[in-house]
Amino acid sequence: MIAKAIFLTKGVGKHKERLTSFEMALRDAGIAAFNLVRVSSIFPPGCKLISKKQGLHRLKPGQVVFCVMSEASTNEPNRLAAASVGIATPRDAEQYGYLSEHHSHGQTEKVAGDYAEDLAAEMLATTLGVDFDSNQSWDEKREIWKISGQIVNTRNITQSAVGDKDGLWTTVIAAAVLIPAEA
Repeated sequence: MIAKAIFLTKGVGKHKERLTSFEMALRDAGIAAFNLVRVSSIFPPGCKLISKKQGLHRLKPGQVVFCVMSEASTNEPNRLAAASVGIATPRDAEQYGYLSEHHSHGQTEKVAGDYAEDLAAEMLATTLGVDFDSNQSWDEKREIWKISGQIVNTRNITQSAVGDKDGLWTTVIAAAVLIPAEA
């Protein structure tokens, strides 16, 4: 099975039980009705990024669905949690790209999202043979990748939340959901 489409989603859940807070985050993201199977980080060749609405329309409740997912949970009041999935796609749509998962505590949504995007772009750059210094800032690396002309698009989806003030479990998720060709 090679996915022909992919959509991005994110969600937050809060509950006294950690597992239930995860379920609530899946519901908030619109993907709780599926049997989710986490996979590693390849953006398939020829795959199209579609809207969440289009993607959900192509799936049925109970269906086994593959995804790249990041999650973070906390029950510490006011602790910041973030979950992010980064994407980097090559100029040649017949080559594969990369997805990355990043989860953290204490990072803002922007910082976590930039980090996940950077991870995906670095993985793609190394497979394409683009030279860069991994110690450079994200902006410096992004400029090198743009100049190389081989990485056409990077983006991320990130969800952050502050831990519930009363100590309920707070879970954040971000996911890239793969849609099979036959769906």
